[in-house]
Amino acid sequence: MRKNFGANPWFYPLPVLIIGTYGEDGTADAMNAAWGGLYDRDKVELCLSAGHKTTRNIKARGAFTVSFADAAHVVEADYVGLVSANQEPRKLEKAGLHTTKSEFVDAPLIDEFPLTLECRLLKVTEDGNIIGQIVNVSADQRILGEDGKPDPAKLRAIAFDPVGNGYLVLGERVGNAFSDGAKLQ
Repeated sequence: MRKNFGANPWFYPLPVLIIGTYGEDGTADAMNAAWGGLYDRDKVELCLSAGHKTTRNIKARGAFTVSFADAAHVVEADYVGLVSANQEPRKLEKAGLHTTKSEFVDAPLIDEFPLTLECRLLKVTEDGNIIGQIVNVSADQRILGEDGKPDPAKLRAIAFDPVGNGYLVLGERVGNAFSDGAKLQ
């Protein structure tokens, strides 16, 4: 038996994305954005309102980074979502986060978040959504597996639980994509 809840934004898993930008004066900024994801194999889409400083920064600089928040930095990730750079321009500093300039786009890498997509702005849709081209993916050595690729168990990315307003850690492997279903063919 199922229970109906009506129309709700209950999408699982909903990654906790930390969007990094530079302001007009070169100050690094970041915000927590739950509404975003892959748009195509090499593109991302972010649903950010026009009033965010991050949105203005992306339009002005033509670039941004998308980091995946991890379990080790829940407090910092939540803080950059609670506080607006419109009111607190040094929120990264207050959060104890550090940045390094991307080699590929005019946007900051946030050192504490170990997996980042470095993106160039492609367009802003008629709905105001931001479409970015992924030009590089960078990963800290500490989350790489024996194969040299990011290991989800080491990353310990968090997802937003829109029903309980919580954060959940991801990382347990339960199957093999493009393989396990072949047993039913």
